[in-house]
Formats: sequence, C-alpha cells, structure tokens
Amino acid sequence: MCSCEELIKWCGPNYAIKKLKPYFTWTGTLTPHQQKAADELTISLQQNRNHLVSAVCGAGKTEILFAAIYEALKQNKRVCVATPRTDVVLELYPRFLQVFQNINIHALYGGAKPNAQFAQLVLATTHQLYRFEQAFDVMIVDEADAFPYTYDEALQQAVLKAKKPNAPIAFVTATPSPKLLAQKTAEHWGYSFIARRFHGFLLPVPKFQSLWRYDKAFNKNRIPQKLRAWLERRLENNEPFLIFFPTIDLMERAVPLFQQIEPTIERVHSEDPLRKEKVLELRNEQRKGLLTTTILERGITIKNVQVAVIGSESPIFTASALIQISGRVGRNPQFPDGEIVFFHHGITIEMDKARKKIQEMNRHE
Repeated sequence: MCSCEELIKWCGPNYAIKKLKPYFTWTGTLTPHQQKAADELTISLQQNRNHLVSAVCGAGKTEILFAAIYEALKQNKRVCVATPRTDVVLELYPRFLQVFQNINIHALYGGAKPNAQFAQLVLATTHQLYRFEQAFDVMIVDEADAFPYTYDEALQQAVLKAKKPNAPIAFVTATPSPKLLAQKTAEHWGYSFIARRFHGFLLPVPKFQSLWRYDKAFNKNRIPQKLRAWLERRLENNEPFLIFFPTIDLMERAVPLFQQIEPTIERVHSEDPLRKEKVLELRNEQRKGLLTTTILERGITIKNVQVAVIGSESPIFTASALIQISGRVGRNPQFPDGEIVFFHHGITIEMDKARKKIQEMNRHE
C-alpha cells in the first residue's frame, strides 16, 4: 500500500459460521503411510498443536489433508489452506470443491474474481493473507518451502496474523528447510514423514547431461543438438513435456526455435495472463509441451510428463527447486518411470544435493 491509500479494517462483530453439515464426498483410499500421516495430523490439529508433514513429491499430500480439514469443518471451525504459488491454488480449488460440499469455499489469488460471501474454507496464496486478522481456527501452509514465502518474513507474519491466537499451523512440504525442521524439534510439533509415493514406485532419479555453451547456441538461433534430440524423442513417443529455463530472456529466445519444430509449443512465466489456460491445454493434450520458468516447479500434475532443465547449474535452480521439478515426473501409476534430465554447463553442489536426496528417499521403506 501507499501512504495516500486508505486501509479499511472491520471493527464490527465477528462473523459466525452457519452450522451447516459439510458433505465429504471423497471415496478414495489412503495407503498405510498416508493413513498414518493423516491420523497424526488430525490429532495434532485437534490438540491445537503445530504439525509438519514432510512427504516426497507425489506422496498424495493433498489427500492426507482431507480428513483433518473435514474434522475441523464438522466442528464449525474456519480453515485456511495457504500456499505461496497461485498455480497450487488453481490446482487445489476444483479438487476441494468436489470433496467438500454444502459449504462455501473461496479461492483467493491475484486477479481472482471478488466474492462477498463468507467462506468456511479458504484456499489462498500467502500474499492474500494480508487481508485477514485472527480469522482462522486452523491454518495449513502447503508447499511451505516455496519462494517467496521462505524468503519473506512479512509473508510468514501474515500467516501468524491471519490465524486466531491459539490456532494450530500445519506445514506441508516435500523439502522442509533446515529452519523449519529445527523449529519443529525446538517447539515439539507433531511430525509425519512419508518417503514413498502413493503408488509405491520409486522417485525418478535425474540424469545429468552436459550442454556446453547452450546460451550461445540459442543466440545463434539454433537448439543445441542434445536438447533437440531429447525433444524429438518426446514428440516421436507422443509424450507431453516441460522444459525449464533459468531466465525469461533465454526462454523467449528459444520459443520461436521450438515452434519451428512443433507449433503447439508455448511458454509460461509468472506474468503470463494465459498461464492457467496453457497448462490446461497441455493436460488435455491440446499442446505437445511447454517451456517454463520455475513457476511450474510445483503444484502441477500432468500424466506421463517428461521434464528437462536447461542450465541446471544456474543459481536459481537450488536443490529444493530441482527436487520439486523432478517431482513432476512419474506421478501417475500408469507412467511411474518418466524421464528427468538436468542439461548443464557444469555440475553444481545443488544438483548433486538434489540427486542424492532423491536417491536417499528411494532407499527408505
């Protein structure tokens, strides 16, 4: 806000949640690992105790939340599921609408249409929590390691401000930060750990593939040969794909070169107003693939998607980001063995950390 703008704050009586009976329509079944985590989370939230759920990408973290949220709603509690990324809100909203019925559910993110109704369940980006104060009985922070939440103390304070003073917070992530793990231990939070995907298959392990002077190749209006061969295999096998770039500038230079090979290829980034539509078109097989920045590193599931990272040595590709990007692959039980390739101009410590962490998770029972 600017100093010339007005800040309007509600000073009237608290909203009372209408005693509506929520309908829980999910008919799926949880694996033993998921069920254990769901039970632990439910108990912690009922005890107003903070909880950390650490589960690998594709473990079915959303399904683990359902039981705890349903128990809270039955007790007429107001629940917020917050996440740093708009794409995650867009991914979760239709699923929650289907699972929790007979209640109001809001999805809040930049550009969302305003809704004046009072919602018992709110899905929101962490930026949207600035508008709430002591509003929620249960706060869940999904993708708690994601940028910008982990780097912005104001967003972390917004989470604390939006919940009621004694309300518990559940943090959910595949890559908990050392700070989060230390806080969990120091403050005696509840804790759940899942090292297996819901379908039981191992996590795909990234391949390292050198791509020397890839930026010069794009400057000369050509796709590096190894990358071109990878792309042509995907098109030949009719496999959808995501190709991650370290910068928007490099991606913009690459787009027309890829479109010469396959016209349906498009690019997405944080400022793209059609990002949601393009991802949906990829999911519906109307596009062969997307070029993207790290904006799609999480919160997106595409059946049988294959993934490549260009310039994986770049500082923006931290170990956490690379693990999340790798987690896009092999999520569907029909296609558990997708390919993830790190095309690089030199192997970094972060790349090594990411691969070793994935291999470590695969060794867990």
